[in-house]
Amino acid sequence: MSPTGYQTHAEPASWQTHQGANPSSMQGADACESAVTFFREYARERPEVVALWAFGIGFVLGWKIKPW
Repeated sequence: MSPTGYQTHAEPASWQTHQGANPSSMQGADACESAVTFFREYARERPEVVALWAFGIGFVLGWKIKPW
């Protein structure tokens, strides 16, 4: 099984490098950045899946909001 894009580009846990006055504040930023990186890599690997999810979410939101 080959590694995914996230696994090949993921950096090792860097929580030790952010030790200072409040290291817990940096962990949230790292998690958010990792999630965005993972989503971008996933979208590059499987654009049709992301497009279908976007269409489905837009369809449901449009149906529930009913702008007409």
